[in-house]
Parts: sequence; structure tokens; C-alpha cells
Amino acid sequence: MTHPPSPTAGRLTGNLGTTSIVLMVVAAAAPLTVLGGNVPLMIGFGNGTGAPIGFVVATTVLLLFAIGFVNMTPFVREAGAFYAYVAKGLGFAPGIGTGFLALLSYTCMQVGMYGYMGAVLSNVVADVTSVQIPWWVYALATLAVIAFLGYRHIELSSKVLGIALIAEVGIVVVLDLAIVLTGGESGLNLQSFAPSNALSGPIGVAVLFALTGFIGFESTAVFRNEARDPDRTLPRATYIAVLGIGSFYLVSAWLMVLGYGMDSVVDKAQNDTDNFLFSIVDTYLGTVGRDIVQVLIITSIFACLLALHNVVARYQFALSRYTFMPSALGRVHDVHRSPHISSLTQSATALVLTVIAALLGLQPLTQVFATLGGIATIGMVALMTVTSIAAFRFFRATPSCTKPWQHRIAPALAVLGLLGSLVLVLVNFQLVTGFGLTVAVILATIPFLVFAVGTAVGAKEHRSAAELDADLSTESAQ
Repeated sequence: MTHPPSPTAGRLTGNLGTTSIVLMVVAAAAPLTVLGGNVPLMIGFGNGTGAPIGFVVATTVLLLFAIGFVNMTPFVREAGAFYAYVAKGLGFAPGIGTGFLALLSYTCMQVGMYGYMGAVLSNVVADVTSVQIPWWVYALATLAVIAFLGYRHIELSSKVLGIALIAEVGIVVVLDLAIVLTGGESGLNLQSFAPSNALSGPIGVAVLFALTGFIGFESTAVFRNEARDPDRTLPRATYIAVLGIGSFYLVSAWLMVLGYGMDSVVDKAQNDTDNFLFSIVDTYLGTVGRDIVQVLIITSIFACLLALHNVVARYQFALSRYTFMPSALGRVHDVHRSPHISSLTQSATALVLTVIAALLGLQPLTQVFATLGGIATIGMVALMTVTSIAAFRFFRATPSCTKPWQHRIAPALAVLGLLGSLVLVLVNFQLVTGFGLTVAVILATIPFLVFAVGTAVGAKEHRSAAELDADLSTESAQ
């Protein structure tokens, strides 16, 4: 028995252009947070001064993924991102499994970031006032603001994200220019990219943390129904997001290495990881610059949280058309034209998980953020791998798709690159979580179990390719 789209499901609308979508997906990647958190880990525990090469590898792999992803966009009329693409290329059941895995991955990353936000705000306020308030108080206060903005129209969120993103990118550009103009610690050079440095340590660690820094870029397709001209806007936004994020990270990480100096940067990254970004800002931009960065780290995390919230709400909205998800999640607010029920549900989910973490007495960074972020990283790389396989299979089965590079070579290379990246993530997963081997293995298994359960649930629908196409047509016509 099949189940048509729920009659309660409306259609999201909006007028988002390329710039607005790019701002939201780049905000989800939290650039300033990556430079302050991921980069010192890449340098200190990866391949040292050759760490920037990790962003070269990650950008190349994700660009290959993006080619198949965007070339499949005209054939996918539903705003379900990974779920819709996999359903189109591999069938309904694995598509639903992908949707379940996406919900897990984004939710884990979001709740982990609430832990990060709580820790940062608690430390900042304590430094200024000497008053120590538990991290979860700040996390819940932030959640309330996110819930309000997520309930409203998407264009309000895009404006908030745009302001936050421009500010954090702006301060990093100023820092980059200051390092270039002063010549860094020992002059400008390209030694980071020399094979001897790029391969001087476990490059897999650098690639792992580089990939984590891109989480959210693929969510361009989630905003399909709210885009001005999706068949043109989404490909542009995806390419700009990948190249923009990759270039920004690569140049900034390279200049941070030069700012500290080739001889001292590794020691600094290993022994003062938490202050790695703040110290270099203090050196080149002074105390005022350091204070600005402390504020912008907070807005960076906030922007990331809001972007992730919007993505999860829209995944739930897309999946609400089927019997295993409440149809109420597919309702659209009469005034705000937002998936308001789905948004409130996501806020409630994050609230419950955050409260549980607080009641268990978990540390916000080493246990909440690191653990959930690690699970999310495995999930996201697995999602992109399955999506690339779906794109390759779809193009092979579609007579009109005859372009060798776009429809054959790039998707195949993306599958190979992502499988290699997934292996690197799994091999280094224990480092990310900080737990023992047994616990790390159990945690790493969760994304694969969720995908399997979702696929089994989807298989019960017995939906054929023709019926799926009919559903997608109905969705696009609403």
C-alpha cells in the first residue's frame, strides 16, 4: 500500500537568491570557529606546518561531489537534499534511510554546538564578571532565540546569518592582511605545500578536521522551494559555497602558520590549543582585535546553530509526507510561510537532549561537543558517499545524461574520494571523541545503524520508482 503526500502539507515559499543561500550554508560551516578549533588540531596533531594541504584535499573531494550533486538538481524537484537525491538514484527505501541519517547528523551537530556555545559564553562572562554560571543556562537561552527565529520566515534568518557571517569573515580578512603586510614571523613562503611538510605527519587527521569544517555546504538543496530560481540558484550557491569555504580556510590556515612561524606553530598548536586563534589575533591586531574575535566567536556559533536548525526543520518537513513521520510536520505557517510545526519540533528535540546532557553532568566541550560532532562527521561523509553513488547510478540510467565529465567521471571520482575520506574519519575517530576504543567503536556505529533502520522503514512503504516520481511531481506542483 502506498501513501500519497499528506493533504496538510503545504509548500514553502520564498525569494532567496544565490547570496542569501550562500550566506546560510557558509554560516553553518562556522568559519571563525573552524579556524579557532579545527586548524590548531590539524597543525598540532596532524601533519604540522603542512596542515593547510588538508583543505586542498577536502575542497577537491567536495568539489567533485558538488559536480554530480548540482547536475542532478534539475531532475530532483523536492526540497529534501540528500534524501531526495538518493531516492531518485537508488530507490525510495535507501532514500528514507538517508533522510533518517541526515536528521541524526544535523541534530547531533546542532546539540553539540549548543554545548560549545554554553562553554564559550560561560567562560567569557566569568572572565568579565567573575560570576560562574553553568554552561547549560546559556545553551538553553540560545536555544530560545534560535526557536523564535526558526519559527519565522526564512528570509529573517538569512538576514541575521548574513550580518553575523560578514562580521566574522571580515575580522579574519583583516588578520590575513596584517600577516601579509608584516611578512609574518619569518617572511611569506609556500613551504606548507612542499611534499616534505605536507607528508610530515598523519595527513588523515588534517583531512578529517578539514572535512568537518565544510559541514552544511550541501544544504543548498534543502532551500529549493524557497529559492528564487532553484535550477540556477542552487548550482551557483553550491559551487560558490565549496570554493568560497575552501579558499577561505586554505589561505587563512596557511597565513596562520606563517604568522606563528614554521619553527614554533606546531608547539603553540599542541600546548595552547584553546588560545591558538586569540594569541595570533593579539599579536597582529592587538587587544581590541582579540576582544572583537571573542565576541565574533559567539556570533559564529550562533549563526551555525540557526543554519543547522533551519536545515533540520526542512528535512522533517520533506519527510512528513510519509506515514512514519507525523503529517503535522508538513504544515506551513499562514503568515510566516515557514515549517513552523517542524521548527518547534526541532527546538523541542534539542531542548530534551540538552537537558539530558546537563542532568548527566557532561562536560560541554570534551563530551557533548566532541562526541556529537564526531558522530555527525561520520554521518555527513557517509551521506555524501551514498549521494554520489546515487548520482552516478542515476546518470547511467538516464539516456539524456551523456556528458562524460559531469555525468560519469566526476561522480565516480567523488565516490572514491569520499570512501577514502570516510576511512580516514573512522580510523581517526577515537582521536575526535577522546573516549576509549570500545566506546568509540559503538559511537561510530550509530550512523550506520540509523541508516539501516531508516532503509528498513522505507522498504515497508513498497513505493515504486513511478510512484516516487509522481510524488515528486505533486510536490513541485503544489
